[in-house]
Amino acid sequence: MITINNITKKYGSTQVLNVNDITIPKGQSFGLVGNNGAGKTTLFNVLLDLIRPSTGEIINHEVVVNKSEAWKAFTGSFIDESFLISYLTPKEYFNFIGDLRGMNKADVAAFLNQFDEFFNGEILGKKKYLRDLSKGNQKKAGIVAAMMGNPQVVILDEPFANLDPTTQIRLKNIIKTLTENREVTVLISSHDISHVTEVCERIVVLEKGNVVKDIVTSPETLKELEGYFSAALEN
Repeated sequence: MITINNITKKYGSTQVLNVNDITIPKGQSFGLVGNNGAGKTTLFNVLLDLIRPSTGEIINHEVVVNKSEAWKAFTGSFIDESFLISYLTPKEYFNFIGDLRGMNKADVAAFLNQFDEFFNGEILGKKKYLRDLSKGNQKKAGIVAAMMGNPQVVILDEPFANLDPTTQIRLKNIIKTLTENREVTVLISSHDISHVTEVCERIVVLEKGNVVKDIVTSPETLKELEGYFSAALEN
């Protein structure tokens, strides 16, 4: 379970995040949506202890994230290409992450075999460094690396961006498979409300750092979100 308690973040006099209370049960697929500047990536960065909150704390499976690194052993994440090691090939990178997760090379190879369709022959065996891959293929590598080592929590920021439609469909199927046994908690942020509605059972909307909606996904959710953001456009 993940608990977000009274998290705020200020830069000078500007407050960019103000989240009073969110509890994410184990095994939930959780979506975070909002316009640019809403605070989605900031919240994920606080959750990963990449930035410190001005007030409050986040507890990930009984670990306060800014007081202990124990949560890193069971949490996988991909925010952007800065999470990659650009001078490694994808194979070298996966072996490196696997080693951190207690996997040998045979374990890594077996794990990667699951993603042949997702990689679509564009990642492994190309004798390219990660820095030479397209943005979409860098994202594929980062997403798969985030799932290595059987994490209990997977955090993905804008996972559908820069992916072609076929790969987006494959990713949605991967996420659904990841969460079907209710053992893995998946947190996703995205600008694409249709994708998030399809793969997340709960969706929180942020606006200017504040929670304005907390929705249990239903057949009406996409229409509700479209109505909300259309009204914001008119205003």
